[in-house]
Amino acid sequence: MTLDDLLTEQRNPATMNVDGLSTLEIVTLINAEDAKVAEVVRGELPNIARAVDLIVERLRAGGRLFYVGTGTSGRLGVLDASEIPPTFNAPPTLVQGIIAGGVPALTRSSEGLEDHPEFGARDLLDRGVTGADVVVGLASSGRTPYVLGALAKAREIGCATIGIVCTRPAALAEHADVLITLLVGPEVVTGSTRMKAGTAQKMVLNMLSTTAMIKLGKVYGNLMVDLRPSNSKLRARARRIIRTLAGVSDEEAARLLAASGDEVKVALVMALRGVDAAEARQRLQAAGGLVRQALEMDEGKVDK
Repeated sequence: MTLDDLLTEQRNPATMNVDGLSTLEIVTLINAEDAKVAEVVRGELPNIARAVDLIVERLRAGGRLFYVGTGTSGRLGVLDASEIPPTFNAPPTLVQGIIAGGVPALTRSSEGLEDHPEFGARDLLDRGVTGADVVVGLASSGRTPYVLGALAKAREIGCATIGIVCTRPAALAEHADVLITLLVGPEVVTGSTRMKAGTAQKMVLNMLSTTAMIKLGKVYGNLMVDLRPSNSKLRARARRIIRTLAGVSDEEAARLLAASGDEVKVALVMALRGVDAAEARQRLQAAGGLVRQALEMDEGKVDK
């Protein structure tokens, strides 16, 4: 398949004369095209769910999640990875983004590097990726050499592999255990995959990381219960979470938080099951860190 054949390189019939439109007409057209993205992502939900299960399996076993891409795709991977530690109190090594050209490529063009599959393999190994990890390759065209090289190396060393592409057929499919195909169609500006393709990839990355963190016990209800109260704002937020979920006063929430060693999940189990911090931790450990399961656990299943 040549560049001319790629779906991401086709001209959009709806925007042929976009340069002659008014400002309102242009933004209306862009909005109309963007409105198609969510439906495309909806069609890939089974594959997205398969990818999440693969990620969770590896993370529970001590592995890590790596995103690999170039240009816009690479920047989106780095962005999603960088938001996991502050959002879910995860270690910064748990989810990592690798972009061709490294940190400078976040703000400066480094597209020339994407033509080298050996650079993708090298950058992956330089991060210390092992067979315990999962690697997600992002390539709108489905054939970016840098990403192909990284994903091929990942599979060679035993990683679980996931591909996210915006065209079909995609060369990346050969190296992916799960392929997510986002056929968003031609862009408003031909070939500008930072638009619909980028939006679709961002939506999928949000789903992959957020759902994985939920399944790893970082969320109870819809609240971020793995919060570490390291300053006054976060302590107030922690007390509010405990108040909301346990129905206690602010004073009682503060007491529970102190007794738990500033562990919100421990404080919640203490409050909702009427146990001390030691038993709350035992319940959480037996439940794999999941608050809901720790609360529902029978007394006999808690190791003393």
